[in-house]
Order: sequence, then structure tokens, then C-alpha cells
Amino acid sequence: MTRVFALLAAAFVAALVGGAWFLTRGGNGGDKFAQCRSSQIAGGTESIGGPFELVNGNGETITDKDVITEPSIVYFGYTFCPDVCPMDAARNADAVDVLAERGISVTPVFISVDPDRDTPEAVGDFAANLHEKMIGLTGSLEQVKAASKAYKTYFKKNEGDEDYYLVDHSTFSYLVLPEAGFVEFFRRDETAEQMADKTACFVGKI
Repeated sequence: MTRVFALLAAAFVAALVGGAWFLTRGGNGGDKFAQCRSSQIAGGTESIGGPFELVNGNGETITDKDVITEPSIVYFGYTFCPDVCPMDAARNADAVDVLAERGISVTPVFISVDPDRDTPEAVGDFAANLHEKMIGLTGSLEQVKAASKAYKTYFKKNEGDEDYYLVDHSTFSYLVLPEAGFVEFFRRDETAEQMADKTACFVGKI
């Protein structure tokens, strides 16, 4: 009987140790950013983001490795957008300033989904007018489609006037870290301060 109790006690201790390991290490799947996440992403964060090749405001062809050199907030829009894009991009720029005040350097990135009108010069001027650190990117339709597909975004050019058409598109902003890739997205209703708080959490876990 004593042996039985000893075996049960050993099993109980093993269960406690295993449970503690699960909660501290295994329970979040080894995700060091688990406590920072506010949303569930179908397919996991690994399904979003990845390599791209686009053109910057100087007309230079660059890749994601050239752009994502520090924590970055990436947004897909277009310069002719009448309201949503400038508001979202300005909000992202404000979040970058809030983070700078906290000693955290973040780059805002604007990727055009309107390559027919958004020349390198146009997207470069748009970005520069919103924030001195903002990187504006465009490219061929194939390059833009590839980047959009990598980030699971949507865009569609509307029929209409050759010069004054609108483009339907997704409005999420993406937090991307050079060490980890895509880690979180922000909705339109989130404020610059909320974005800064979330970003700071992720940066603190690097």
C-alpha cells in the first residue's frame, strides 16, 4: 500500500511539473508574443507577409529586406484615395510619433494599390507629406499584386473615368518586425495611442 501511495505521489508531482511547463512554455505554443496579441489570425501569423519587390520614391527597385529594417507599420492604399487612405496613413504616422516619444523607432510604410497613377514620384511625395520617415512604394501591377497577395490584402480598380476612378481595397495596417515578420494587424477604429501600446508590447518581447 505504501508503494502505491508513493507511486501516486510521484505521478501527482510529475503532473504538477508538466502543467507548470505547459503554462509557462508550452501553453502558448512557444509564441513569445502571445500576451501582446489581441486577435486570432486564421492560418497563424506565418500565413501573412513575406518577400516583395517594389519601387520607392526615387525610382529604385527595392525588396522587403531594404524596407523592413526596424519595426514597421505597413499600409496598402493609394494617393488619389479621397478620405480613408490619408486618414489611416496620418493615424499611422501619429502612432510612429507616439512611439518615438517612448524611445521606440518605427517606420511607417505606404504601398500603393494603384500603380497606373501612382508613379514613384507621386507616392514618394504623398509619403513625405505625411511623415519624414514614411516610405512610399509602388511598382508594376504584377509587383503590387504579389505584395498584396503576400499580405492577404484586397484591391480592385473600379470602372469609370480614366483619370478619376476609385480603387476598393483593404484597410488593415500591419505590424512587421525584421526579426519575426508579420505579428499583428490594426483595424481602422484603433487610435494612434492604442497602436503604440500594442506595438510597444511586441517590441518589448524581441
